[in-house]
Formats: sequence, C-alpha cells, structure tokens
Amino acid sequence: MNELLIQLRGVTKRYGSGAAELMALKGIDLDIRAGEFVAIMGPSGSGKSTAMNILGCLDTPTAGQYLFMGHRVEALSRDQRARLRRRYLGFVFQGFNLLARTSAQENVDLPLLYRGDSAAVRRAAAAKALQSVGLGGWEHHTPGELSGGQQQRVAIARAIGSEPAVVLAEEPTGNNHTQRSHEIMGLLLALNRDHGITVLMVTHEQDMAAYAHRRVQFVDGGIASDVANPNPTTTAPPVPAEAAAAAVSP
Repeated sequence: MNELLIQLRGVTKRYGSGAAELMALKGIDLDIRAGEFVAIMGPSGSGKSTAMNILGCLDTPTAGQYLFMGHRVEALSRDQRARLRRRYLGFVFQGFNLLARTSAQENVDLPLLYRGDSAAVRRAAAAKALQSVGLGGWEHHTPGELSGGQQQRVAIARAIGSEPAVVLAEEPTGNNHTQRSHEIMGLLLALNRDHGITVLMVTHEQDMAAYAHRRVQFVDGGIASDVANPNPTTTAPPVPAEAAAAAVSP
C-alpha cells in the first residue's frame, strides 16, 4: 500500500454564480494509495458526493488538480475521461441501477460492451465476476427473479467485471437491513483484501465505516479530518442459516 494512486490538490467546485453561487468544495487536498479502503463521511451538503463525482470522472473541478496514476485528469477531454473511467473505475450505486429486463450476465458485461470488448471476453469476465460474489449459476436470471441481496451482488459484480483499480461505492448499504449490510461489507472487504482493489466508500454509518483503513470527514466543502482506523473490522459477521436461505430465494 505504498503507491500513490490518487491526488487532489486545491480542488474546488463552484456551482452557479453571483447570489446563486455555491462552493461545494473549497480547496481540498486528498491522497489515496493503491490498496486502501477509505470511508468518506459527512452530513448532507458537506461536499462528499461532489468529491466522489470528481474522483469517479463524472464531474470536473472548477480549479485545482486531480492526478490519477500521475496523470492530470482535469486536463483530459471528455472522451479521455470516459476511457479512464471504463478502464480503471468501477461503481456501486445505492439503488443498484440494474436493467430490469436484462439477465445478471448482461447487466455485468454492459460496461465491457461500452469498452468494446468482444462477446466472448464479456461472457467470461461476467461469469468470473458473478462467481466471485457467490452468484455462479445465476447468470441468466433477471433482477426480478433475484432477491434484494442478490441484486446488490450483481451490482458489485458489474463494478468489478472490468477488473478496475478503484471501486467507488455510494452508500452501498443505505437501503439494507443490518445483516445484509454486513454481507455487502464482507464482499467489499474481500475485493480490497484478496484482489487489491482500492475501495472508496461514501457512508453515514459508523459501523460500516469501521471496515475502512481510513475515515475522511467532510464538513462545509472541506475535509475536517482524515484519520487512520487503528483497528479496522476485518471480517463480516456470519450469516444466520435462515438469512442465508432467504438470500438465495428469489
């Protein structure tokens, strides 16, 4: 965990102008090293989601520098940022964002389709990703045929199908009960620990942030604190038998 993967230097983000101007980010500095698991926290309107959009190449800063693997991201064209996003970044959304009439395999291989990979490569990558989240054999089921926990697993498989360097997770446990939340955190933990994927997770839940190596707290468009977690949670609680049975029943 030595290689500096991401650097933000003096990053600001301004929306509107004049009386309607809003400074969502006020000159933040942030370093992320390869292989870290970072929880990004803060109240609504603190700037954490704006920062995540910039880190995910979904938005650009008004001023300042964003370096990814030493390359100036804010200086890239829209197409260049899209290529970086497709090659190096995976996304897990709170609402899953799965296509309802599309199989698990097709949902997972969609980012690879946009990247231009062949059908054979996409099928193999999707099968591998689904297997890694415990959904081997469920490739041809649509979201409507899957439980909520299984749908979240498909969303995580989609994020990792392209073998990204970074997974950005926006409130991945926000709509879940406690047991499912810890199950999802166990998956993210395994991706980080076993596959070396850097995880950046927005969360407001302290027990979910306990899995992270670091906690970065946003307040009023700035970083109020950035502290290491001396004793991160390293294993998710075991799934009770009845919950495990429910998780595999559509």
